[in-house]
Amino acid sequence: MASPYEIRGATLADEDQLLSVAGYLNTVNLPADRAEIRGLLAHAEKSFSGAVKDPRHREYVFVLVDREADRIVGTSMIIGQLGRRDAPYVYVDVFDEERYSATLDKHFRHVVLKVGYSYNGPTEIGGLIVSPEYRKKPERLGLLISWVRFLFVKMHRDWFRDELLAELLPPLEPDGTSHLWNALGRKFTEMTYAEADRLSKKNKEFVRGLFPEGPVYASLLPDDAQSVIGKVGGQTRGVEKMLRRIGFRYAYRVDPFDGGPHFTAPTDDVLLVRRAHQAAAAPMSPEETAATKTRALVAVEQAGPPFFRCVLAPWRAPTHGRGSPGSFAPHPHDPHPPHPDAATTPEPATCHLGAAAAIDLGVTEGSEVWVLPIE
Repeated sequence: MASPYEIRGATLADEDQLLSVAGYLNTVNLPADRAEIRGLLAHAEKSFSGAVKDPRHREYVFVLVDREADRIVGTSMIIGQLGRRDAPYVYVDVFDEERYSATLDKHFRHVVLKVGYSYNGPTEIGGLIVSPEYRKKPERLGLLISWVRFLFVKMHRDWFRDELLAELLPPLEPDGTSHLWNALGRKFTEMTYAEADRLSKKNKEFVRGLFPEGPVYASLLPDDAQSVIGKVGGQTRGVEKMLRRIGFRYAYRVDPFDGGPHFTAPTDDVLLVRRAHQAAAAPMSPEETAATKTRALVAVEQAGPPFFRCVLAPWRAPTHGRGSPGSFAPHPHDPHPPHPDAATTPEPATCHLGAAAAIDLGVTEGSEVWVLPIE
C-alpha cells in the first residue's frame, strides 16, 4: 500500500495551499499574507536548490501532503541562522534578582528582563502547523512534520549552527492580544503587537532604537503581563513536551514581543539528530513489508523541485556490514563540494524498507536514503 502522506520541499506552486494552512495560526514565520507567502516560497526554493549560496541565509519550508486529496495539510521550517549584521537575533533575557533589607527584615525576589542581541545566533526550527482536522490522525502527522527538520539537519549538518532554537507561543487572547506587549513594547513603539511582530521579520532596527537598554523589573508590570513571561500557551504544550523529550531546555530567554519562551539545545546532542543516519536501501517483499511493525521517516533528495521527499515507511534496523550509518554523500547543489582528492567515506549501512515506500521514493536496491526511526 502506497504511503498516504508525503513530506516534501515546498515550491512556488504551493502558494494557495500554504496560504490556507498559514491562516490557522498567522505567525511571524508563516504569516497569512499572500505576498509574504510568495516571497517565502521563492526563498525556500532557492535555498533547497543551492541558489542561496550562504547556508546561514537559507530558509527551508517543508509541506505535509495528503496524497489522495492532493492537499497540503501541514508545514514546518528551518531558518539557517538567526542574527546577522542586517538583522540581529533579538531576545529578552529573564533572570532573578534578590533584594533584602536588614532594617525591615524583608526579602524580595524580582524577575528582571533585559533585551539582548546576537549577530551570530542559532539555527531556528519553526513554522510548525497542522490543519485541525488532521491533528488526531493515527499517523501522528504533527510529529512527522516536526521531526523531518531534524532529519534534514543531520543530512546537511555543516549547513547549520551548533545550537538549535525553537520559539514557542505563549498564552495569547483569542483575538491575538499579547498582554506583555501591551504593557511594555507598545509603550515604547506606539505599535500594535501584530504590527511590531510583522515588521520584525524584515527589520528589527526599531527594537534597538526604541526599546529600553537597561533592565526592566517585571514586578512593575500588570499581573496579566507578568503571568505570560516564559509560559507556554495551550496550543504549543505538546510541542514543549516533544522538545524536552529530545533534549531541548528552556533557555531563560523569551520573545521581546509576546514573552514566549525560547527552547534551545546543542545540535549534536538532540536525540533525533543523533538517531538519523544514511543507509543503502534494501526494499522488502510485500510479505516482509506486511510483517514489519517498526516505522521510520525515509528521505531522498533530487536535483529539481521539490528537491527533498520523505515518507513514513515500514523499516527494519540496518545491518552494519557495509559501513558507518553516519556517513553521507555531498548534496548535489552544495556550493562547496569536497575536493575530488579528499578521502572517501565508507559505504552506508544497509536498511530494509517497505516495498511501496521504495516505489514512492523511486529507490531501488542499494540506493542511498536517509532514515529517522520513529518510536
